[in-house]
Amino acid sequence: MERAEKHEFVTALNSELGDTGVVVVAHYAGLSVSQMTSLRSSVRDAGGSVKVAKNRLVKLALQGTELEHISDLFQGPTLIAYSEDPVAAPKAVTDFAKANDKLVILGGALGSTNLNPDGVKSLATMPSLDELRAKLVGMIQTPASRIAQVVNAPAGQLARVFGAYAKKDEAA
Repeated sequence: MERAEKHEFVTALNSELGDTGVVVVAHYAGLSVSQMTSLRSSVRDAGGSVKVAKNRLVKLALQGTELEHISDLFQGPTLIAYSEDPVAAPKAVTDFAKANDKLVILGGALGSTNLNPDGVKSLATMPSLDELRAKLVGMIQTPASRIAQVVNAPAGQLARVFGAYAKKDEAA
């Protein structure tokens, strides 16, 4: 990379990291190209991104963001996975790390909060934003359906009573 390309990369990464909700840092030494491609696609499917860059460039990109406190994690062959959804990237990386022991999670950041590897794993066990929204909609709809059942119940009971009287009159 030439100097101008490096500057452009640092600027673009800085703006991406400034808008992100969570960042996961991991060592990737020993992963094959197909495994890295699989990791990238799983994180992309979850709504995040994976970047492999020189540690020095990433540290420069972190300056001026609330993620600057994780600069000390960038030693050796590292990658960063990030997403706006605070659960998407940690979940995808943790699931991939379970299947591939060569991917070692070093830590990360949730905004200005520093995360150790256990913090990233516990964040991965939480439901995603879409799952929480679905649960909330389900909770809101449940009382409405119960109200409809209660309101319709007397009418149904009256219909059964009238039907019973009609059968009684026919039999007589």
